[in-house]
Amino acid sequence: MKTDLEIARECRLKDINDIARSCGIPTEKLECYGRHIAKVPAALVDENRVKQNHLILVTAMSPTKAGIGKTTVSVGLSMALNRLGMKSALALREPSLGPCFGMKGGATGGGYAQVVPMHKINLHFTGDFHAITVAHNMIAALLDNYLYQHHRDGFALKEVVWRRVLDVNDRNLRNIITGLGGKSNGLMRESGFDITPASELMAILCLATDMNDLQRRIENILLGVTLDNKPFCVKDLGVASAIAVLLQDALQPNLVQTLEGTPAFIHGGPFANIAHGCNSIMATKLAMTFSDYAVTEAGFGADLGAEKFLDIKCRKAHIHPQLTVLVATIRGLKEHGGVTIDTPAGEQLACVERGLANLDRHVSNLQRMGQTVVVTLNRFESDTAEELALVAAHCAAQNIGFAVNEGFARGGKGCEELARLVAETIAKQPSSGVKYGYDEADDVQEKVCKIAKIVYGADGVVFTKQALNMAHQIAQWGYDRFPVCVAKTQYSFSDDASRRGVPTDFAITIQDFVINAGAEMIVAIAGNIMRMPGLPLHPQAEAIHFEEGEIVGLS
Repeated sequence: MKTDLEIARECRLKDINDIARSCGIPTEKLECYGRHIAKVPAALVDENRVKQNHLILVTAMSPTKAGIGKTTVSVGLSMALNRLGMKSALALREPSLGPCFGMKGGATGGGYAQVVPMHKINLHFTGDFHAITVAHNMIAALLDNYLYQHHRDGFALKEVVWRRVLDVNDRNLRNIITGLGGKSNGLMRESGFDITPASELMAILCLATDMNDLQRRIENILLGVTLDNKPFCVKDLGVASAIAVLLQDALQPNLVQTLEGTPAFIHGGPFANIAHGCNSIMATKLAMTFSDYAVTEAGFGADLGAEKFLDIKCRKAHIHPQLTVLVATIRGLKEHGGVTIDTPAGEQLACVERGLANLDRHVSNLQRMGQTVVVTLNRFESDTAEELALVAAHCAAQNIGFAVNEGFARGGKGCEELARLVAETIAKQPSSGVKYGYDEADDVQEKVCKIAKIVYGADGVVFTKQALNMAHQIAQWGYDRFPVCVAKTQYSFSDDASRRGVPTDFAITIQDFVINAGAEMIVAIAGNIMRMPGLPLHPQAEAIHFEEGEIVGLS
């Protein structure tokens, strides 16, 4: 079969003005980046249209290292809805260069269910990630300068919590020392780098509603703690307006298209294992404004992305999906059913059957949060008819809608069965709203405990001394009203990536809390999750090169 990049190159892209006209976006409002990409002002959001839209959330069972294919399914579903005469648009996250050149690859879908131009979206796109990186590091530089210029006056911070970011997987930068080489080089202290999708500015970009809200949130970013135990924020530096200026273009969502011409709003890119894992509220609402069926996704498994989509994004944006599509694969079911590297290839019905417990747990979690759920199996060539029949029969027995999709191999046509199921289910039994996993009035420990016990199935939560001290500080500073964003491995319900399926008899360990006062959420660090990934033995970068003037190796 052709590579994703080869398929994308063969597509005759429509002019972005034609894509805009097809869904009713006034072309004079676009800021074009060439012929196939444009910025769309968020001011075009129509809240009345948003309320009328049939929002569809795509999430997944616990993924494998190869992923489950949520983006491919999201793209295929949106195209299939359009093929069946239902006006659909798509809202997705932007890819990070770290995974693109590392292990996971890009984030534009695959096969014949892609958003294009694939190579531009997966690389620098419209510069949103670079703008966030620069704005974040500008705050770090201004903070270091403030400390340097005022230390002779007796000013100091007993703790600095603002690190730097880079959109590259670089384990050597996780922990660093700055200010080496003499007094003129600044004050020496420990610091470090996170990957750009973990930046609080990324979370802010995805939650902000306009420039005023963006600046307000930037002002509230916590940078450190003063000697008298008070929060020191960006507003204390007096530079929030300058940082907002750096982000003015990045704040506007991007419009592209699928291989079949479906409008796709791609904006923001927080990871779901270290952040809230959703595209921007503005992009989602633009998709809802200019369609009748908006399809969006939340990162990794439903225990991470979907929980945060519902508990954080829906709560803040006052939206809710009318249906949630849960994506599974036979390969994923096998892994959660006990397949190991030593297991012979071929049909393994017993492993598939055992792996269904992982699927069931995600379904019940979503239903508990008020969602109507249908399951789709992302089909691969190696799947056997018996394995597919086993999953279909299991879903039928659970009275859960089920459809096989072949978006990767057949594009929108391969997702028509799923599209019909989605439309019929929304018409007959839409989700009525969101039953949040916790109350905003709960303290941060109680919020984490509710997520851990109800969503993950943990017996309890262990809070380290550092986490307990931070929980006390959070309450003291009045930040305990914020929702909680758990940073946890995506491969397991537990905080141990090796425990697949549906683990039991475990506790979640919270190592620390990170205050995102601008994003208005508290990040709970579970287990040994890292906010700066490393590169594998053979990173994807080894395959990326020019061949006869064309880029090859992107996936």
